[in-house]
Amino acid sequence: MNLIRKIKNSNKFGFLMSMPYVVYFLIFLAFPLVFSFVLIFHKWNIITPMEFIGVDNFVRMFQDAKFFRAILNTLIFLVIHIPLQIIIALLLAVLLNKKIKMRGFFRALYFLPVIVSGVVVTIIWQQLYAYETGLINLVLNKLGLSGLPWLNSPDLAMPSIAIMATWKNVGLYTVLFLVGLQSIPHYLYEAADIDGANETQKFFHITLPALNNTMVLVVILSTIGGFSLFVEPFVMTGGGPMNRTLSAMLYIYNQAFYFGHMGYAAALGFFFAAIVMVVILIQKKVVGRQGA
Repeated sequence: MNLIRKIKNSNKFGFLMSMPYVVYFLIFLAFPLVFSFVLIFHKWNIITPMEFIGVDNFVRMFQDAKFFRAILNTLIFLVIHIPLQIIIALLLAVLLNKKIKMRGFFRALYFLPVIVSGVVVTIIWQQLYAYETGLINLVLNKLGLSGLPWLNSPDLAMPSIAIMATWKNVGLYTVLFLVGLQSIPHYLYEAADIDGANETQKFFHITLPALNNTMVLVVILSTIGGFSLFVEPFVMTGGGPMNRTLSAMLYIYNQAFYFGHMGYAAALGFFFAAIVMVVILIQKKVVGRQGA
């Protein structure tokens, strides 16, 4: 009987300890998700009562060329950002994994942009990209080259944002690759040295295959972060020029909080989330198969 009583008391204590998270989950995760699902079948601008409209939001969505332009912009960003981020992060991780002077300082230095506010970083890069007064164009002028309209050109605006986002986030993925590098057994490299393998052969036949799980994680996290692109175009370009930096998240935000189309924004959000899930599943399968 004493044992049963202790088990019951232990269960009560565990339940009480878990209550804060249960409350958090219900209020900030479960309720918004259920409410958003209800919204997709309604027309609502926050002020007036909800009006049930069935699947009209989805019909409107598939006729909305601007939304699919925003999705295309986001995919263009990912095509530039993810390979650039992986290459730079892996290169930095390989360098920081070697015995160099002030290695701890450089590790902290590369990670510093990750913890800085995204808005602050965006404003700084907006000044760097300025056509007449930006530091980048001033350096180009000093070198005898013409400055570029980094944020004013439809062809350069999204690549410019991708470069800035890479600089902001590369420190996190450098740390992940560094952890993966340090988990590779040293005897593999020693055996390769005995066989006469050079650094390039060791990198492609030992390092990269051993980093497969880390690579999958980095690709998935980069993809999720890329699909969440919002602050950078919101602050730097407002989605311009010519809607070429209008990301899907920014478009959904505008529909909800600028135009007051809450139900339509909810439908866009669910559809966009489905796209993200499909892309991540495909990436996981493809990257995992290549590393197998």
